[in-house]
Amino acid sequence: MMNQTKKLLRRQLLQQRQALSSVLWREQSEQICIQLQDCTQFQQARTILTYCSHRQEPDLSYLLDRADKRWGLPRCVDKDLLWHPWEPDQALVTGAYGILEPNAELPLLKPADVELMLVPCVGVDRSGYRLGYGGGYYDRLRANPSWRKVPTIGIVFDFGYVDLLPIEPWDLPLDGICTELG
Repeated sequence: MMNQTKKLLRRQLLQQRQALSSVLWREQSEQICIQLQDCTQFQQARTILTYCSHRQEPDLSYLLDRADKRWGLPRCVDKDLLWHPWEPDQALVTGAYGILEPNAELPLLKPADVELMLVPCVGVDRSGYRLGYGGGYYDRLRANPSWRKVPTIGIVFDFGYVDLLPIEPWDLPLDGICTELG
């Protein structure tokens, strides 16, 4: 039953996201970037893990030209996310699920190298529990005690910020949430 509820909610939120006009998507993405830049955790972090926008997720590329930050991007390998340092002038390749990823030849980032992880969300609730695409990549990553120590901010458009999500025993709440409204 819970799985069906999650699937239905995921489908509704993805449809809402896909229905955003390109102008509104861009404006709301830039607002999220402005909100993030005002966040103390973001300001203090030197190495930040982010993602390449896919399926009209909030686009954080507006932030990537900041010289005071070192960025990391994920690569999907089997059932895991591997993180690589990445600079805006480096080419990306199309990886699993059609998502742009860094080159596999780049070195790996370790949890101890990272001060903040920006996590894409389909939805997130007031307690910080995340609804993703259902593949469990971030759940598995954050189940690792070393990665669990890295602070997380869920990135979601405000319509995906809901009161309550169904949660599973393995779900871990995010440390913070950022929408275009705050």
